[in-house]
Amino acid sequence: MNPPTEPTFQDSPELPPPPVSPSPASAAAASAEPDRLQNLESLIRQLGGEVLRERRSERRWKLVLRLGWFGLVLAIIWGVMSQRGHVNSPSGPHTALVEVRGEIAVDGAASAENLVASIKSAFEDQTAQAVVLRINSPGGSPVQAGIINDEIRRLKALHHKKVYAVVEEMCASGAYYIAVAADEIYVDKASIVGSIGVLMDGFGFTGLMDKLGVERRLLTAGANKGMLDPFSPQNEKQTAYAKAMIDQIHQQFIAVVKQGRGARLKETPDTFSGLFWNGEQAVELGLADHFGNLDYVAREVVQAEEVIDYTPQENVAERLAKRFGASIGAGAAKALTQIGTLR
Repeated sequence: MNPPTEPTFQDSPELPPPPVSPSPASAAAASAEPDRLQNLESLIRQLGGEVLRERRSERRWKLVLRLGWFGLVLAIIWGVMSQRGHVNSPSGPHTALVEVRGEIAVDGAASAENLVASIKSAFEDQTAQAVVLRINSPGGSPVQAGIINDEIRRLKALHHKKVYAVVEEMCASGAYYIAVAADEIYVDKASIVGSIGVLMDGFGFTGLMDKLGVERRLLTAGANKGMLDPFSPQNEKQTAYAKAMIDQIHQQFIAVVKQGRGARLKETPDTFSGLFWNGEQAVELGLADHFGNLDYVAREVVQAEEVIDYTPQENVAERLAKRFGASIGAGAAKALTQIGTLR
């Protein structure tokens, strides 16, 4: 029999702590955490995609711009090279055409610089049987018209080649100054022909200035330096001088017409008055010779039906540069090519 043991004190077994139920706030925060992470991840992916798309788009635009500039350079080169020849290359006997269109002015398409170069090329081409000036112009500078007229007469004598003027809508004043250098002038029955006169125009603002109380302060070195100033009263002496000057230019115009038309001209008191006539009247008055258009003259008169245009064409590169609105391109294209009013 075992002796009784003394009672001992032993640790009682540990019990797990009672479960603590989470509060509603902490439970909501715990459930929202995965949603925030998911949204953040989605946002990062979206931003990354946008950045990639932006870079791709930027690369595409750079490529497009580079191709565009490359194409423009090619167009400039091609445009310059293409201007060395005519619109159609001569392949045999033909009628050479030079267009006289719009105002005859130093900076216009119908300037002496442009037209003389074209007319000279037409005369020098051995296969060109004759030169036709197709005219549709209201006139312009007497200086430019005089240069063209003189050069036509010089080239006719040098190359012994006929020149015909063919009028479409209008051949007035400075344009008629050019036309009379031709051997014959052809018109349509309704063409406008003539206006052999000289015009110098302007405005006077002195009456309006008086009403508004505006004073003109003009300083000149030379008594006539402010001649025909629109803001100063008319000076009779200066006006008479200007009138004498345009009368002299008018006489030059008359002499050129008489020289060009000769005995064919049926002069009347109105011939040199600045009036204009339709084509039918112009033929009756000897201002023109016959009715006919370009095709008729080439086929029936010159008897070389093929027409080759020698008119200077607008440079393709310059036209493209204007369309793009690129002033640098227009300047490059231009660099690569190179006193009254008769109306």
